[in-house]
Amino acid sequence: MVPIYGMTVSRPFRSRSAAPAVETGVGVLDRTVAIVEAVGSGSRTFSDIAEATGLARSTAHRLIKALEAHGLLSFDVGFGYRLGPRLVRLASAAMRELPLRDLARPALERLARVTGETAQLFLRRGDERLCIDVVESESELRTIVPVGASLPLTAGSAGKVIMAWAPDRERLLGLVRPYTDRTPGMDRLRRQLAAAHRRGWAESSGEREPGVASVSAPVFGAAGSVLAAVSVSGPAQRLGSRPGRQYAPAVVAAARDIEEAVGASLGQGSRPEPPGIL
Repeated sequence: MVPIYGMTVSRPFRSRSAAPAVETGVGVLDRTVAIVEAVGSGSRTFSDIAEATGLARSTAHRLIKALEAHGLLSFDVGFGYRLGPRLVRLASAAMRELPLRDLARPALERLARVTGETAQLFLRRGDERLCIDVVESESELRTIVPVGASLPLTAGSAGKVIMAWAPDRERLLGLVRPYTDRTPGMDRLRRQLAAAHRRGWAESSGEREPGVASVSAPVFGAAGSVLAAVSVSGPAQRLGSRPGRQYAPAVVAAARDIEEAVGASLGQGSRPEPPGIL
């Protein structure tokens, strides 16, 4: 599991998803947060981190080693640096307090009840998607994605609906890699994203994990950006190879319900008009 969680950085750097700079006056903390943010935004090598943060290599090396010792960063041969298991636990706790999670919970519960399958809510975090809430199916045979799990954007229906409206969609397509023999390649995924953008939902079967199928729809904010992806997932033997035919209406309805709840919480009279859906 690769955790991705946004944090405030101490100074401007050239990471591809850098957050606005914040200077607190506590230099060592600002520099440490800058490193965590750089890794969360896609920096994988020591050189990438040093370049992204602008830190001296000796300083970056010392802080990276301290972060590893505290479990806030980890290093995998073949992958590079990633956010560590301690941050997963902290991120999971923080996600449970998000207002969006509370607002979406009734819709997730209805979706799980209506479909009989597991319902999830995902947010984009860097180049991955983070699960912030789950309502599990009551069936003994069900899919389990824990709160706090980070999953790829390029495999699975929730990633597709996030990518379909992402301004950096073409860059994300360059991250495609096979997770199973059903994971779409770049050209096929590009066509699937166009279809998701056109119809307002996406489906997958066995693309990230063999035997798992899902259907997802985007949750839009007032400005037309994607706030989250709402999903229903279950065993492919039950949902089938084209699960959208049966489950897309319920998933899209759940997404609209969440938008309505968000709009009501902000004092808006109506839910946002989903852009780009024909």
